[in-house]
Amino acid sequence: MRSLLNILARYHNLIIFIVLEGIAIYLLANGNNYHNSRIMNGLKGVTQSIEGRVNYTHNFLRLLEINKSLSAENTALRNRLERISGRTGSAFQSVSDTLYNQKFMYLSAAVVDNSVNLQKNFLTLDKGKRDGVSTDMAVITSDGVAGVIVACSDNFSVAMSVLNIDFKLSARFKTNGYFGSVSWNGRSPGYAVLSEIPQHVVVNVGDTIETTGYSSIFPEGVVVGTVSDFEKSGGDFYKITLALATDFRRLHFVEIIGNLKKEEIIKLETLTK
Repeated sequence: MRSLLNILARYHNLIIFIVLEGIAIYLLANGNNYHNSRIMNGLKGVTQSIEGRVNYTHNFLRLLEINKSLSAENTALRNRLERISGRTGSAFQSVSDTLYNQKFMYLSAAVVDNSVNLQKNFLTLDKGKRDGVSTDMAVITSDGVAGVIVACSDNFSVAMSVLNIDFKLSARFKTNGYFGSVSWNGRSPGYAVLSEIPQHVVVNVGDTIETTGYSSIFPEGVVVGTVSDFEKSGGDFYKITLALATDFRRLHFVEIIGNLKKEEIIKLETLTK
């Protein structure tokens, strides 16, 4: 009570001014139609502005839910396309399975931890062994390549990010098919290096680089990035800088890709070594 009295004593002039100002506005609004309409219009404008900001905030907070829904829908569409492609005719007969000869399975996952400023960056995902995730599965986004699963627990998994100096990926030019190796030099999180491209190959800034599909991890044709710069290093190969398609500073949802025929491929390749 004493604190309230101290506040009233300290700010009594301001309080009296606000009260008198309110009374004056009330009398002015009720005593004159013109002023009444102007005041009401002003209050309506303030109310609409507040409602607009509230709606904007509400919609912004719903973006996470919307993105999660879109990610799940995108995953379902990818699986459906895989089933359709698996049922198309081919000159070679493949072993039938319960998934219509489907080669890849897609699983949506949320990123619960992510780093971009280290030399060896990793992603932690909210899907694990109970969801069918295992090591050496690919991780992609709606834009492009993101990483490879390297460890799993029952409910979570860890992926080696493209932004890891140990990461290697077979990739090719979308236009001419020449392939090389993509790696990260530990510098900018927005760029990587494409090596082993011979200097007789025609290279242009803006060329799209995609996965080759030569490994049992990544499907063919997943975008890695675009050529942002290149130069002849004095040897037989170009020094090519790629602008990565995936923005690793804004990762929220990814897709984990499992190759259903990986074991068969690995077993066959082992026999030839």
